[in-house]
Amino acid sequence: MQVRLLPPRRRRWLIPVLLVAVALSLWINVAPFTWLTQPRAAARVAGLPATQPFYAGQKIMILSPHPDDETLCCAGLMQQAHAAGAQVYVTFITSGDGFEFDAALEGRQLRPTAAAFRSLALKRMQEARAATGVLGVPASHLSFLGYPDGGLLRLFLENYATPYLSPTSRLSRVSYAGTVNPGSSYTGLNLERDLAAQVEAVRPDLLLVPAPQDAHADHRTTGYLALRLMAERGQTSRLRFWVVHGGLEWPLPKGVHRNEPLTLPSRAPTLAWTRADLTPAQVLRKARAIREYRTQTALLGRFMEAFERRNELLSTTALPPGPLSERTPPVNGFPPEDGAAGDPGDQSR
Repeated sequence: MQVRLLPPRRRRWLIPVLLVAVALSLWINVAPFTWLTQPRAAARVAGLPATQPFYAGQKIMILSPHPDDETLCCAGLMQQAHAAGAQVYVTFITSGDGFEFDAALEGRQLRPTAAAFRSLALKRMQEARAATGVLGVPASHLSFLGYPDGGLLRLFLENYATPYLSPTSRLSRVSYAGTVNPGSSYTGLNLERDLAAQVEAVRPDLLLVPAPQDAHADHRTTGYLALRLMAERGQTSRLRFWVVHGGLEWPLPKGVHRNEPLTLPSRAPTLAWTRADLTPAQVLRKARAIREYRTQTALLGRFMEAFERRNELLSTTALPPGPLSERTPPVNGFPPEDGAAGDPGDQSR
């Protein structure tokens, strides 16, 4: 059999392309190579002030846009809150019925049907109960609002009073068993009402929410809603902010690196970050909780494992100091990517 070689012109490009691919793989997955490109990242985290300690009787509430966000951002903080005698509550804004690749995998369908997306939502709700149970959150402290995954920004902007039809589940109202207010139309007005009712029922001392800089539109919208709600209550000082989709390939390196720090997200490096140091036991329990999200780890395992770090991050402010800019300042000499190819924030989860 005759072997056909690439033309010389194409061969000249092959080696540089392969070298770039190898370099990117090392940067994304191997800690020593990551730190070579970000030599000051760990020192910046080490220099952050510690998060304010929790106390007995304190009420901590987390708004999670999708099932799994609460564990990625705050599993260690939840454990520390419980250890101090505080109470933890989690409200899930959507049930995760918009992740097309996941619905295809779970439903074994190349083009998942509306029924497959709805089935995925019920699975993710059950996974959320299991994961938060690992972290010690009572089932009575969980609330599922059941609004559309991938549709929160439209509810906030375009469908405030007019019902929104989810393109994945083909639902236009809250429909899943176990949700707080089944039958509510998918409108921003109803979402704000249900969210306000949850906050009023708990009256949290701290409300942990996504920062407005998060790359995922559902996350940003959850942050906007929380900011407006707490401003109406005169309680914006009770807000704390976290990021899950923080920019191109963040957090680096991917995979399990439990002795490494969680570094500042490139989309929000200048927020008023504080650092919560986790014990090895707390990191291991976080890892157990992450693995309860089997529908997600099947596709996003290395991304989710990258949050199994020796610290978590909370900001006391939603915006950086000084005038706002369209672009985020560079981190460690490398300009952050805004919306970032390869960032799982680009699609619904």
